[in-house]
Amino acid sequence: MSTKNFPHTSKDKQAASPSKHDVFHAIADPTRRQMLQLLADNELSIAAIAQFFPISRTAVNKHLHILAEAGLVSCRKAGRETRYKLEPEPLAELKTWLSFFEQYWDERLAALKHLVEADEEPS
Repeated sequence: MSTKNFPHTSKDKQAASPSKHDVFHAIADPTRRQMLQLLADNELSIAAIAQFFPISRTAVNKHLHILAEAGLVSCRKAGRETRYKLEPEPLAELKTWLSFFEQYWDERLAALKHLVEADEEPS
């Protein structure tokens, strides 16, 4: 499959990608998406994050590791704890990919609007 139809895809970028997990894989899990939302405005420790989820701290750590490999979170040591914060830049890749499909959403919404307005017209 050629990448010429997909301007946001680069063979060079794919080949040079050092991360084990990409952004799409990282956000595929609802727990990780919730973690990103928690970290949007706050830098939090694993213990603080774990209190929001019915999973072990080990499981929270594994999720954070996947997010970190995708570049979506960064961590720093603060005394004996590790604190995590959101790194939103990789989310631009999602926006670029989704923008490709906006034309289809816009067309369908316009068709739906036309259909609804046609039903509202008096016969």
